[in-house]
Amino acid sequence: MFLEKTIEKNKGLINTAFSLHEKGIIEPDTYVIDLDKTIENSRNIKKEADKYGIKLYFMSKQFGRNPLICKEIMKLGYEGAVVVDFKEAEIMIDNGIKIGHVGHLVQIPSKLVKKVVSSKPDYITVYSIEKAKEINDACKELGIKQKIMLRVLDNNDNLYSGQYGGFFIEELEEKVAELIKLDYLVIAGVASFPCFLYKEETNKIEPTNNISTIKKAKDIIEEKFSIKIEQLNMPSATCTESIKLISENGGTHGEPGHGLIGTTPYHKYNDAVEIPSIVYVSEVSHNLNENSYCYGGGHYRRSHMDNAIVGKNMENSKLVKVVPPTDESIDYHIELKDNCNVGDTVVMAFRAQIFVTRSNVAVVKGISSNTPEVVGLYNSLGMKIN
Repeated sequence: MFLEKTIEKNKGLINTAFSLHEKGIIEPDTYVIDLDKTIENSRNIKKEADKYGIKLYFMSKQFGRNPLICKEIMKLGYEGAVVVDFKEAEIMIDNGIKIGHVGHLVQIPSKLVKKVVSSKPDYITVYSIEKAKEINDACKELGIKQKIMLRVLDNNDNLYSGQYGGFFIEELEEKVAELIKLDYLVIAGVASFPCFLYKEETNKIEPTNNISTIKKAKDIIEEKFSIKIEQLNMPSATCTESIKLISENGGTHGEPGHGLIGTTPYHKYNDAVEIPSIVYVSEVSHNLNENSYCYGGGHYRRSHMDNAIVGKNMENSKLVKVVPPTDESIDYHIELKDNCNVGDTVVMAFRAQIFVTRSNVAVVKGISSNTPEVVGLYNSLGMKIN
């Protein structure tokens, strides 16, 4: 999906990927991340956000919850991490990385509520009265108050399978009346996802109906209960291109993830500010009939794998069509539509969600200065590999 853009804008990353694999420094099924470009991307998004007064939480699941990268992003002045689930929350807590937002796409399990609340996140998003009561009980025990956001939805909103949850707008007044009885919680924000999506037909990032729902929720809470809503959280496709849209639609916070590594759908078709800073490295395992097969492990079913370059180095490589495994299959191998030499390096660039894979992650600095150095090797869940 992003191979051509990566060749055009970050050829050094591809050269480095070939070199690291050919020298045996990394194994097949490894994502290689250009640390310097990722920091540069993060800085550019932050600069644009500051221009419009938008605050940012960064999302790390796309690059494997990598604590090294997270700490570098925090140095740029980001508000903290938005953790997609409780496992990511634990990685951030264990590495001393501030959590800005937790609970949005995945609620906190009951037995972990106290641990997460103890880390003092800025906001916890809740879907239900039951979960809010658990958080309130933990806060009471700890003697602290916690700001919460409400995830809201309407029948015409964009929702992804596996991500259903929240308070319907028509029941919001009733639910808020219950929530304000919880003495240790402060309703301070409203959230939804996705608030923006890239549309190929218009070649633009555009607002979804979810934003209208958020605004309705804000009005209900403020007018009926005299509660000040300080955060309208509008995630999805957050990058330099979409920051102005967040501002124009009344949002206060964005949550860049793919934007940090230059891999939103917008980046495929446009000369975006962010540079692609991630590639996937494998190795030709075997040939069968007219096809080759490389080692898998890093496939994500929405990755839009398209092409790979295969060879010993960039200069002596060929472009090969990729056929990803079907969704019902395990990605033991990834098919290449040509015969290739067994042992050759395979480099791809596609939409990654490293946390759902079994891949390794090699973080590399110094690529742009032609002095590449692997500064950390991690598994897909952000744990360091010795």
